[in-house]
Amino acid sequence: MKLSPLLKPGCLALAVLLLASCNTAPQPAKPRIALVMKSLANEFFKTMQDGATAHQQAHAAEYELIANGTKDELDVARQVEIVEQMIAQQVQAIVIAPADSKALVAVCQRAQAAGIVVINIDNKLDAAVLAERNLHIPFVGPDNRKGARLAGEALAQQLKPGDQVAILEGVPTAFNAQQRKAGFEDAMKAGGMNIVSSQSASWETAKANQVAAALLVEKPELKAILCANDSMALGAVAAIKAAGKAEQIRVIGFDNIQAVRQLLKNGRVLATVDQHGDQLAVYGIEYALESLKNKTSPADRETKADLITAEQTKN
Repeated sequence: MKLSPLLKPGCLALAVLLLASCNTAPQPAKPRIALVMKSLANEFFKTMQDGATAHQQAHAAEYELIANGTKDELDVARQVEIVEQMIAQQVQAIVIAPADSKALVAVCQRAQAAGIVVINIDNKLDAAVLAERNLHIPFVGPDNRKGARLAGEALAQQLKPGDQVAILEGVPTAFNAQQRKAGFEDAMKAGGMNIVSSQSASWETAKANQVAAALLVEKPELKAILCANDSMALGAVAAIKAAGKAEQIRVIGFDNIQAVRQLLKNGRVLATVDQHGDQLAVYGIEYALESLKNKTSPADRETKADLITAEQTKN
């Protein structure tokens, strides 16, 4: 049987190549990286987004950035939905600051199963859940316990043993909230302070204002409030001012957002911790690019957390 002229050996090879190219999904010229954050109403995550955007603009030839966030800190379902959308869009990498350390593991696993590089920043995914699923997702971020302890130690220097203090926690299911609470406790116990209350204000200013206002009535001898983020510190400061106790009660926070810096200067906030939110997503993005390039799964990487007091805000 003779081959048709169109099916001569040389033409046949060409046809096979053309057919293969038609059946192969077009690959993007450069990787698309999705940044999935928590509440963009929180200045910290807006700063994170701005830092990531500036980095992408400076490296526009290397990657594309898709940045998303939720409306509030507790919207876990919306964050899961965003990750699922990124899977459907077939991005090459997802850099995520999870709203919940356990609830986001499953969807991150689905992303990995789809061949997407996943990098965890800011709030660490739960180690036990990851182990249970035989899953490795590298974490890039600070040691929150260490950072909180630094702020707590600065506060302890202004108090005396036996003084009453209270802690405003973040979302209890978030690993960074748990670690910051532990760091505060480490410092207060070492200094001999009396922790008379520790309760969640869900990272939110309004909720912190309500909780702090109630505390000031219930605990008239209170000397300090340790807040697991600066948004809650803002709420605590407002409650203290409204109660006429600005000279009596110290406040510390965590994040070093712009809104708290003037309060540091005038003494309304004693200290905060800078985890360099403008660079935190950038660290994750750079790690994702490294992983895509080298086809490796990198190890966890600790980033810096610095104590900020009035001294650092003078310049």
